[in-house]
Amino acid sequence: MNTVAEKIVVVQAESSGRGPLVSAVGAAGYEVSVFATSQEALQVIRERGADLLLLDGSATPSGAREVLAAIRGSAATERVRVILLVGPSAEARAAALDLGADDAISEPWAAAELLARVRTQLRARRADQVLIEKAQLAEEGQKIAHTAFDALAVTEKMTQDAVSLNRRLKMGVGGVLSIAVVMAAIYFLFVRKTSKDIQLDAATIARLERGLVRQESLMSQARKLRESQAAAPVLLPTPPRPGASAISIISENAQSVCLLHVSVAFRNIQTGQRLHYAGLNAQGDPLEDSDGNPILTLTGNGPEVKLDVFGSGFFVGQQGRIVTNRHVAEPWWKNQDLGDLAGQGLQAEISSIHAYFPGVPRAFAADIENLSKDADLATMRVELGDLKRPALPLDPSKNASQPGAPVVLMGYATGLAAILARTDEDTAQQIVKQNGGQPSRVLDELARRNLIRPLITQGHIGDVLPDKIVFDAQTTSGGSGGPLFNQEGKVIGVTYAVLEGFGGSNFGIPIRFSEPLLAGPAKTGAN
Repeated sequence: MNTVAEKIVVVQAESSGRGPLVSAVGAAGYEVSVFATSQEALQVIRERGADLLLLDGSATPSGAREVLAAIRGSAATERVRVILLVGPSAEARAAALDLGADDAISEPWAAAELLARVRTQLRARRADQVLIEKAQLAEEGQKIAHTAFDALAVTEKMTQDAVSLNRRLKMGVGGVLSIAVVMAAIYFLFVRKTSKDIQLDAATIARLERGLVRQESLMSQARKLRESQAAAPVLLPTPPRPGASAISIISENAQSVCLLHVSVAFRNIQTGQRLHYAGLNAQGDPLEDSDGNPILTLTGNGPEVKLDVFGSGFFVGQQGRIVTNRHVAEPWWKNQDLGDLAGQGLQAEISSIHAYFPGVPRAFAADIENLSKDADLATMRVELGDLKRPALPLDPSKNASQPGAPVVLMGYATGLAAILARTDEDTAQQIVKQNGGQPSRVLDELARRNLIRPLITQGHIGDVLPDKIVFDAQTTSGGSGGPLFNQEGKVIGVTYAVLEGFGGSNFGIPIRFSEPLLAGPAKTGAN
């Protein structure tokens, strides 16, 4: 994985031709330097290095020949890939390749083709670098092995003479043997560490990209939800009791159901450094390599890589306590994708947790208090200050849930996208664009506009099992941690498993499983 943007040097004598070249290459996220003469470019390449040289050879073929000769003849520049910009004829392209260029493209060129050829040459250069690094590793290992064998040879000679030597000399023999063992161990660890770093690079990109929220994807999700709701509005089942019961439950309790935004960062287990992007392009998106993967680093100054997780929770009083799911409080809990990162040298950790309550124009910082070892439940502490919210009543009795009984479910299914979907297209576009698509800033603006409120669905209990309640009130991801109310307006369960697409049977944990968490002392960060 590259830790910095790849460097491209452009040599273009005509000032009118430099702008289009720099714009085309720079927009792709590369670090671009432009020069009017090849001598200036060569000096910079020798001093600071470069990955690729874009050289205008159409005007001065002899000058291009000199540059290519200097590139190929200098150890400091021999790994630089070269693309020549030549005239429109096939002969010109053939002549460029004969001169030693890695590729040639005719003018006038198209930006898409130019960037495709640039990516191809950079991929080839990275492949060359991998081979060079492997060769260097093998050479280093060979040197260490030779040293170790020399030490063993000396040891063997000393051992043959040890019969006539005193005890002190025999201890010296043991010391040499120890040195040989240590050197062999160093070589083994060196090889193992190099392999592990290569494995970490590939795994990090593959796993993290699936969870990153982009401005375009956020608007796309909101638009799809809005269109699906307009095309096929959801018809909620009507409970057998009068509708005033559900209305009463909603009006009294919805204000105590909060949206939870959990931000997850990634730390290197050995060094303690957090994972960062190498930088951002002009659009504010992470710089990408030629394969389209974000350029990540443990030492750069770019923004931290963070995974945004959305869930639901509800206020139960007791000095600012919130009940939710453990997999919301610790998104890596029983999550294979995030859990496997530990084997790749990274550890997921909480960067921040914020709770958003309906009708409140700001977020509240939250901290994990207790985590259940027996169920997918957790409690958090929130400092609400002067904010007053009713504590939701709980019914932990075993008879609280009955098959066929009506239920009301509240939560923030589909998280941020669903909240945006409930606004009009222009408003959603404005909020997302003004805040750069950053989830925390978008949420703050939605809260300021009083647009955050839970989705509410109704249904019936299908089955009651010792450790779960099966119901058909519709929800989906993001609704996890939401309260499930019975017809008396009391919380009987916590949503913990949902099926995609707002359909089928969903599952809740009986609220009685939260009693040990609420009764016990705070154990922040407990396992």
